[in-house]
Amino acid sequence: MTNPCIICVAITGSLPTKENNPAVPITIAEQIESTHEAFEAGATIAHCHVRDDDGKPTSDPERFQRLLEGLRQHCPGMIIQLSTGGRSGAGRDRGGMLPLRPDMASLSVGSNNFPTRVYENSPDLVDWLASEMIAHDVKPEIEAFDLGHIVQATRMASDGRLKSPLYVQFVMGVKNSMPADERIFDFYIETLNRLAPDAQWCAAGIGAAQLTINEWSIKKGGHTRTGLEDNVRLDRDTLAPSNAALVARAVALCETYERPVATWQQAREILGLKGSGE
Repeated sequence: MTNPCIICVAITGSLPTKENNPAVPITIAEQIESTHEAFEAGATIAHCHVRDDDGKPTSDPERFQRLLEGLRQHCPGMIIQLSTGGRSGAGRDRGGMLPLRPDMASLSVGSNNFPTRVYENSPDLVDWLASEMIAHDVKPEIEAFDLGHIVQATRMASDGRLKSPLYVQFVMGVKNSMPADERIFDFYIETLNRLAPDAQWCAAGIGAAQLTINEWSIKKGGHTRTGLEDNVRLDRDTLAPSNAALVARAVALCETYERPVATWQQAREILGLKGSGE
């Protein structure tokens, strides 16, 4: 298998704290340093959240701008993907950073249950976020927590609310949502290939599912996501020392399955992204 594998690193997220793992980067400076290490280890997409002065998640565009500028300076060429996730804000505040024109942004096209809450993505909000991404030339990463999200994304592409080709990420292992089940995983791939043959796909495993999902996605020809947002451990007894260490583990899996790790130039070509990110 010779198709390059894009590795995405989810550096911070909204939930992990330094109490969970001291390596979790919270401040803008910490996030830039951690992302730079992960970039050098082989990651070519940085999935980014920002925190306020108390370490709480926020959608503050000014903080996203500082992070974006720092990453473009220290990780030239890396694909910067900003989160529009629901833990960081409400309603249209979740898309307040899109005018900054990052390379990519996450987009959930439907609602689902999380461990203690409903992750609400109303049709009106989804359509608005999608339209903002088109207006600012931001490529969505469709975060599919359920099979229906894959189907909805292909519907939106067919009627012009999303641009093709799609980039869809299967998210598995979230409590109360889709488990890490290989037969379901294979059905996701089959469904996406049938409904959107030109789509690219990625996969992310949460918690203990991270390594399993990394392996499935790499061996089955997709792209993969790792990082401290999704999992703060190397194994049950060992905290991950850095985002770069989790990226290095994904790189080793690519070597096992004879998948070259995509360079940032290759990743941009695969995803149809312009420029160098500078």
